Amino acid sequence: MKVTEIAKLLDAEFLCGADRPDTEILCACGADMMSDVLAFTKHDAILMTGLVNNHVIRTAEMMDIPCILFVRGKRPAQDIIDMAEEREMVLLATDKPMFTTCGILYQNGIKGGMRGE
Repeated sequence: MKVTEIAKLLDAEFLCGADRPDTEILCACGADMMSDVLAFTKHDAILMTGLVNNHVIRTAEMMDIPCILFVRGKRPAQDIIDMAEEREMVLLATDKPMFTTCGILYQNGIKGGMRGE
């Protein structure tokens, strides 16, 4: 699924990466603990989180995660957005809670991003 489709499904806004609307997402991971993301997540996933610090960007970079969706109305500071833009990541933000975003994506064909699934 392309990030533009995800943004429409979740009423999400692009914080950066709007020039990369065709970025393909194969699976999803919802986590606020970046250690879980490092331990279990596949590449080419969308990471859904309520954390808005630089650890999220660095974790996504290490795991080849091209898109981060901030949930629960969270918005990162501009320096975090700039960090993601430098790494050519897509950042989205939605007011929806994490559980709802996971459910919507699952209903629309996005599967979990756990290694071994």
